[in-house]
Amino acid sequence: MRRTALILAALLAAVALPAIAEPRTRTIRDADTRAWWRITEHLSSDAMEGRDIGSPGHDRAGRWVAERFRAAGLKPAGDNGTFFQSFPVHESRVEAAEVSVLRDGGGGTPLRFLQQFSVRAADDLPKSLDAPLMFGGYCRAEDLTLARSKAVACLNTRRTGLTTSAERVRNAQAAGAVALIQVDDPGFTIEPFRWPAAYARTITLADRPPPATGGFVVMTLSAEAFAEMTAGSGQDGAAVLASGGAQQPLTPFDLPARLKASFKVSTRDYTATNVLAVLPGADPKLAAEHLVLSAHLDGYGYGEPVGGDRLYNGALDDAAYVATLIRFAETHRGKPLKRSVLLAAFTGEEKGLLGAYWFTSHPTVPKDSLVANLNLDQLRPLFPLKLMTMLAIDESTLGATAKAVAGSMGIRLQPDPEPERSLLTRADHYPFMQIGVPATGFIFGYEPGTEAERRYREWYQVRYHRPQDDIDQPMDFQAAADFHRFFYKLVETVGNAPQRPSWVPGSRYAPRP
Repeated sequence: MRRTALILAALLAAVALPAIAEPRTRTIRDADTRAWWRITEHLSSDAMEGRDIGSPGHDRAGRWVAERFRAAGLKPAGDNGTFFQSFPVHESRVEAAEVSVLRDGGGGTPLRFLQQFSVRAADDLPKSLDAPLMFGGYCRAEDLTLARSKAVACLNTRRTGLTTSAERVRNAQAAGAVALIQVDDPGFTIEPFRWPAAYARTITLADRPPPATGGFVVMTLSAEAFAEMTAGSGQDGAAVLASGGAQQPLTPFDLPARLKASFKVSTRDYTATNVLAVLPGADPKLAAEHLVLSAHLDGYGYGEPVGGDRLYNGALDDAAYVATLIRFAETHRGKPLKRSVLLAAFTGEEKGLLGAYWFTSHPTVPKDSLVANLNLDQLRPLFPLKLMTMLAIDESTLGATAKAVAGSMGIRLQPDPEPERSLLTRADHYPFMQIGVPATGFIFGYEPGTEAERRYREWYQVRYHRPQDDIDQPMDFQAAADFHRFFYKLVETVGNAPQRPSWVPGSRYAPRP
């Protein structure tokens, strides 16, 4: 009897939240939202060290989430009867980098690593580089006819109809350049480029070739540093970037300078883990199908300091929505839906959707049992919830279902008004779409020119992938409560519907026969 009591006490200690002062929590009237925020506070506390993939803090957070799932009555859905799905990853990291712009007439300008420039980490990144500099406009093939053996700076534009990052890399390599320097576009104000960068790391699934560029160097550069790079060249760097930001023609030109650089790279291999659990369905037939609810557990961890703080806690990105998965499980204990619900706290989202890609290529349930994915990320409850963006809203029947649910609550849904940000491909629903499973994610919406837009833009300027995304940031807890009511109702509607979600006719994501 004593042994049983000790085991029970240990389990409760593992899942209980710490006794902490909680002045904000006491101001939240809604019990579900209050419980949700307490979980968020714990997952984004300093004790979890920002939950960086492969870190002790991430492992602690994963074990804690698994115990919360277990305590809520969920069943393991990971490997070998556990709550964990493990997979191997390979990491390449730029430990140090020194870069200077050496002018032909003498003198040089050192650039500051992670403050003004970053480097794409690769196993075969060269130890040093010394090459003449040129500006290559948008890095179209016709802009790079004189790029051989040079380091080419190009505008890092995200504008529709102009070159993508991948196209710029390909074009520069094809032209014989030795390096590509992608310069911030100051005109892209809908999601501005910001410095410092947290670190320079590339993490890949270890069942794929390690990150390599064949010795080709890919860098990013701040607009401020580009102005320093062009100083004394007869070119006004700020004016050049302003023209590019306005999508005006850009004329390539040589710079009377060389880029001299040295890099130190480290590599390591380790195991990453998703946390997977299932609420078994109650219907004899539909229980074999799985509706996947997902959020990402990983954050940035420790990185370059911002305002003296180097711990990137990741409260809204995405601890808060792993907390939503836990609250869904707790509120539905003993209340199964007709379909089974698979809850997934994926890892490696911040490094390229790694955990979601691993799961969709190595599902722990039959692949054809996956009926849909509702992913929680990119949500910012900073202002009242009246309008919400739904990604891929017109691609599947999830759009009509979500509109009906939102409409019953007085919430309007809209398609993505800013497709140039590529939010559709930047979160964990996207790997599901690529294997033919209807999937979506949601973003708090706003009317242009309103206070809601100001708060939304401010969050991306000040807190996105920053230590300032912590538990002390401004919040609208009523908006959070409204979103959870919408989400729970949507999950129940999809989970209990007689028909599984499907792609609409003509959807580009529908599997081809």
